[in-house]
Amino acid sequence: MAQIDPFEGGQTLPKIVAVSLQQTGHLCNFLAGEERLQRGDRVLVDTEAGVRIGTIEIEPHEPAQTLDLSSMRPIIRAATDSDYGAEQENIAREARARRLCVERIRERRLQMKLVNADYTFDGRKAVFYFVAEGRVDFRDLVRDLANALRVRVEMKQIGARDETKVTGGLGPCGRELCCSSWLRDFEAVTVKMARDQGLALNPSRLAGMCGRLKCCLRYEYATYVELKRALPNLGKRVQCVKGDGKVIRQNILKQTVLIQREEDGGVIEATLEDLVTSRPQ
Repeated sequence: MAQIDPFEGGQTLPKIVAVSLQQTGHLCNFLAGEERLQRGDRVLVDTEAGVRIGTIEIEPHEPAQTLDLSSMRPIIRAATDSDYGAEQENIAREARARRLCVERIRERRLQMKLVNADYTFDGRKAVFYFVAEGRVDFRDLVRDLANALRVRVEMKQIGARDETKVTGGLGPCGRELCCSSWLRDFEAVTVKMARDQGLALNPSRLAGMCGRLKCCLRYEYATYVELKRALPNLGKRVQCVKGDGKVIRQNILKQTVLIQREEDGGVIEATLEDLVTSRPQ
């Protein structure tokens, strides 16, 4: 395929579309071509893993000037009824492949857990996703599966978050897990985010179904950081109409602080309006 130079000759940039290859997977950009495409259309795309059927999530649009289009692949075509039939056949083959792989793992007593099996659209390659505590020698397993399924076999080890994304479930909030329902990308979540939101550092309460820190710790973090800027820091001595003293606690959402008064050691709650000086040091 010839390389595309979108800037050659001052031509206008070709339009691109964002395509998802699974319900909550990453969005991948492809060149839109001349076809009229809309959100929700199923299309055939050429990926590093082979030809796949994807769903358009963002309709054709002008790319950012900084986006490199030289290696971006075009949409092959809109999916047809025969493509949908092939997709259903692959789904049935994936179910059989999963059962077979689980049996072979048990027979060989390998310390690994199968999460999913995925066939390429042409049915020539099967990718098995698994989790394990450490390194696993699965060479014999790959040979067994390749001989039984008559396809190329690839094993990919994934993390706990990816496993939960695939298997799904309900969170402590009572709703379907974000990662398996709408969250497309995992962003870093740190203990500092919990600390800055005034949450108790209890691992059992901060951990999600995957055993890692809950993704939702990120959602309100920016708001907490912004609100916290108006409050005096812990340990700062402040002047207050209710009595001068030292800040011993912040209530970020209420925008108040607890102050231990110097004169009698009593603890009072003060709003920002009660403070003579409320800028953090």
